[in-house]
Amino acid sequence: MKWKDWDRNLRIRLFGEGTTNFLFWSYFPFMTILFEKSFGKDKAGLLLVLSQAFSVLASLIGGYCADRFGRKKMMVISSFGQCLTFLLFAYANSPWYESPMLTFISFSLLGVWGALYWPASHAMVADVVKEKHRASVFAVFYTSINIAVVVGPIIGSFVFYSYRFEMLLFGAVLTAVLTFVLQTYLEETVVYERTEVGTGKHWYQAVWDELSAYRVIARDRTFLLFIIAGVLVAQTFMQLDILIAVYTSEVIDNQSLFSFGQFQLNLTGEQAFALILAENGLLVALFTVFVTRVMSRFKEWKVFVLSSCIYAVGISLYGMTQSIWMFIIAMGLFTFAELMVVGIQESFVSKLSPANMRGQYFSAASLRFTVGKLIAPLSLVLTNYLSYQVVFMLLGLLAILSAGTYYYMFLKLDRMQAAGR
Repeated sequence: MKWKDWDRNLRIRLFGEGTTNFLFWSYFPFMTILFEKSFGKDKAGLLLVLSQAFSVLASLIGGYCADRFGRKKMMVISSFGQCLTFLLFAYANSPWYESPMLTFISFSLLGVWGALYWPASHAMVADVVKEKHRASVFAVFYTSINIAVVVGPIIGSFVFYSYRFEMLLFGAVLTAVLTFVLQTYLEETVVYERTEVGTGKHWYQAVWDELSAYRVIARDRTFLLFIIAGVLVAQTFMQLDILIAVYTSEVIDNQSLFSFGQFQLNLTGEQAFALILAENGLLVALFTVFVTRVMSRFKEWKVFVLSSCIYAVGISLYGMTQSIWMFIIAMGLFTFAELMVVGIQESFVSKLSPANMRGQYFSAASLRFTVGKLIAPLSLVLTNYLSYQVVFMLLGLLAILSAGTYYYMFLKLDRMQAAGR
């Protein structure tokens, strides 16, 4: 789909969301480090679990709100909510007042507003783009996110610690402008009458309906194994902005990246972490299509199992070293493991799901990331009782268990197909 054929709504969103993504990735990766220093590892880990729980609840009702109140309205409300939250965020990190707890509340609220925004945003794409063009449109938005992942952390490593108040105040101004643009120029793509959405249906009923849809897992043991394997391996890649962030910031202290004659580039722990994140984003942006094309030539079970094994090697290697260059190598393995399955996961869920239950299966499949992200911060708590090396090795073991679960799942699937079921 060519740019000239894009709906105006899509162009506005690409510009607005692309800009806010840069802002997001300028502060988000460093929040775990900030919380760890402010509250300690135990409390920080539990607070991050609580923050994620709020976002999960918001995501459960996000789709309902987008249908009931309209895409545009939810996007405007969410953007305005972000604007007010950035003001609170800035106040909690201002020259006149500092409050780690108010910072945490602001951080959690931003996650809630984002969870309410994205279902409406994605639904709008489906409203205005024909099915045959949706993949290419989503790919453009995905690419813009990865560009932000490359640039945002590098900028944030310099700005977040020295000019946090100014950066957060800029975030309030930016989201205020975005709110104005969305309200003024965005067109509503679907408006339902109250009777069409379900007379008397409340938000908690939407949550219950969403949770009820997950009962499909209990009826499909093969799919249940797929979810379990996904949650296990998620404990590795979900550590990118949690355990990996804290560990890198602690063990790297003005370490040399390279030297050339009299010139020597030294990095702090936070700058080293920003470099690692940028590497991940750059590799994803450059090689997603290529790796997906290569992986499509192999059997699915080999790709899933090998991906989990490479995750295990990457996360274990990360905890065994304190060298920037070894971190870069480990992150390269990490990213390759991610790219191996990114192109086949959706098609595999489609194969497992009956045609009349495909929506429920895709919704349930998201539990791999929802549950994975919910429990991932507990690794930070573990580092108070175990060494970093042991915790990283335990995460590697979970990835190996994921590989074994995938292998068993495919064996079970082959037996079912051989039996004609």
